[in-house]
Amino acid sequence: MRIVLLGPPGAGKGTQAKVISDKLGVPAISTGDIFRANVSGQTELGLQVKTYLDAGNLVPDEITVAMVKDRLAQPDAETGFLLDGFPRSIPQAEQLRDSLADLGHKLDRVVELVVEEDELVRRLSGRRMIVDGKETQRDDDKPETVRHRLNVYREQTAPVAGFYEGEGLLSRIDAIGSVEEVTARAMNALGADDDGDAGQSAAV
Repeated sequence: MRIVLLGPPGAGKGTQAKVISDKLGVPAISTGDIFRANVSGQTELGLQVKTYLDAGNLVPDEITVAMVKDRLAQPDAETGFLLDGFPRSIPQAEQLRDSLADLGHKLDRVVELVVEEDELVRRLSGRRMIVDGKETQRDDDKPETVRHRLNVYREQTAPVAGFYEGEGLLSRIDAIGSVEEVTARAMNALGADDDGDAGQSAAV
């Protein structure tokens, strides 16, 4: 199966991406991993990315999409993949669709993890770390900063769900509960049993 996993910060995408991809036997692919692999491998695209990152600038969509397309063309993604954290905008979603068409593929399903904002703030602002033997909080995990991050997500990335809903690919699932409960809902949305055997999926 070829899947995109959507959801705001704090929804548990990283955890679910790993669990679901393991169950389906497909690679979980994040743009962060792709960036790091290309930069450390000093690929042509990686060198371009590094110049943007070193200057503190966002990496242009065309470079990001080119890197994702290159990753999806690798042998381990031939029979399926789970994309985590991409696409982040409607133009990226459109370019992903075109890139997959070039490879002779298309997405099977997009799953959006849904969590109320107050719960996301509670989860993210509740994170703590130990510095010099004392418990403290990262600046980007403070409640006011978390709400800003969620506003940015709502403005820039949430419309991607609407795009995929229009394509008839979107399933929304409640992401409140244990990891196992959320995974079971996701697998059901994908039309697969808990062992990863895919059947006919239906949009919610």
